[in-house]
Amino acid sequence: MAVDQEKKTATRKTPAKKAPVKKAPVKKAAAKKTTARKPAAKKIATKKTSAAKPSAPLKAGATKAAASNASTTNDLKDRAINKARSTANDGKAKAGEAIGTLSEMIENSAKTIDENVGEKYGDYARSAADAVSSFAEKVNSKDVDVMVEDAREFVRKKPAVAIGAAAVVGLLISRLIKSGTDDRT
Repeated sequence: MAVDQEKKTATRKTPAKKAPVKKAPVKKAAAKKTTARKPAAKKIATKKTSAAKPSAPLKAGATKAAASNASTTNDLKDRAINKARSTANDGKAKAGEAIGTLSEMIENSAKTIDENVGEKYGDYARSAADAVSSFAEKVNSKDVDVMVEDAREFVRKKPAVAIGAAAVVGLLISRLIKSGTDDRT
């Protein structure tokens, strides 16, 4: 019986016939002149070592132009810095005068406050006038560069206060601008 089963399995396992493979027709190339190519050989890294060639000397006009261009840039930079510094000094002087005038106004109003509200509140106004006056003196006595350095140091030490002050100043400036445009219309 074992032989019968082997025959049955042998007949079942007949190899499948493969389909014949068709070959693509080969086209004959037209006769072309071909040049013989040499096989690519590995290149050995042999760089020619030669001394660096000196660069060609610049023309006299080119060096003068480069020098004048650099000096022009420095001149423009120096003029811009000087203009900004002089504008800042003018602004500082005007701010000092305005703060001094504010101090005088507060001092003058202290007398009126004494008469209307009482001496206690007049004293508050006088102390405020003294504080504003001393601030005006500090502004007038300091150089712009020193004031800028003081501002930088303050921002480094207390950045949150500086950001808050900048926001308040920005709000005040925007209100002033807005009120100025409303008056014109």
